[in-house]
Amino acid sequence: MKILANIVWFLVVGWVPWLVYGIAGLLLCISIVGMPFGLQAFKFSKLLAAPFGKKVELNPSKHLILNIVWFILLGWSLALYDFIWGCILVATIVFVPIGLQMFKFGKLGAFPFGAKVW
Repeated sequence: MKILANIVWFLVVGWVPWLVYGIAGLLLCISIVGMPFGLQAFKFSKLLAAPFGKKVELNPSKHLILNIVWFILLGWSLALYDFIWGCILVATIVFVPIGLQMFKFGKLGAFPFGAKVW
């Protein structure tokens, strides 16, 4: 079931953000300063390709300074966006599985440094 859900996800929703985060990761990895952020973009891309069946394990204290910088610059907006869409999708009942994936993205979006996607 997870395989079918991931195929449908990728074809309908996931390929665009997967591509965007992949390209952003490549562009950020050009500079030494942007490389840590580019690696996090690759982590997002990996999760966006096939989110069903994957888990996100947070450890924000592992890279506290980088997580604070990320949260101030970008993380709060990613987390808020994913939380709002997750609530809307879960409320429709039909899209509960997709809404739950949005909560997973929001968790990773807030504090990606030190997080594991498995």
